[in-house]
Amino acid sequence: MAEREVVTLTRDVNIVTIPDGHHGTLQKGQEVTIHQSLGSNYTVITDYGHMVRIAGSDADAIGREVHELHTLVSDTGTKAVEKNCWEVMKTVYDPEIPVNIVDLGLVYGCDVSRNEQGGNNVHIRMTLTAPGCGMGPVIQSDVEKCIRALPGVSSVNVEVVLDPPWSREMMSEVAQVQLGLF
Repeated sequence: MAEREVVTLTRDVNIVTIPDGHHGTLQKGQEVTIHQSLGSNYTVITDYGHMVRIAGSDADAIGREVHELHTLVSDTGTKAVEKNCWEVMKTVYDPEIPVNIVDLGLVYGCDVSRNEQGGNNVHIRMTLTAPGCGMGPVIQSDVEKCIRALPGVSSVNVEVVLDPPWSREMMSEVAQVQLGLF
């Protein structure tokens, strides 16, 4: 989003403060400036200058439509589920950085295995840009929710690992260009 847009909340809305990850509420009628609208969530600046995240499920409170998950592959075999996992993880963004977590290099692995009931168990290994990142649990939860919603997924385990530690070199070339690092 090139220009910042000021909007008035049409109802009370739950928020997560950035970067500490605390939960709170903004009141109906409060003005916020949309800072980032990537993926299904919105990063906004309050009239007090605080950066907060509004979940995509609350998009109507800022006059936007709620985003729905669209699966690229309807097959529920392990390879198709893995492909869908990678695609939906590309819709998860660090609320402070306008790059998805896959291109940012935060996802180290995605393992899909068939279980006895015929569904799929998904294990994600990911890291954070900084070990003490307050938004870590929020991003981890976003990953779990988007994968759990995929067809053929029975269980999801999102493991946050800090070794190896994340560094700029882990970003894709696309991410580095987006952030002006090339």
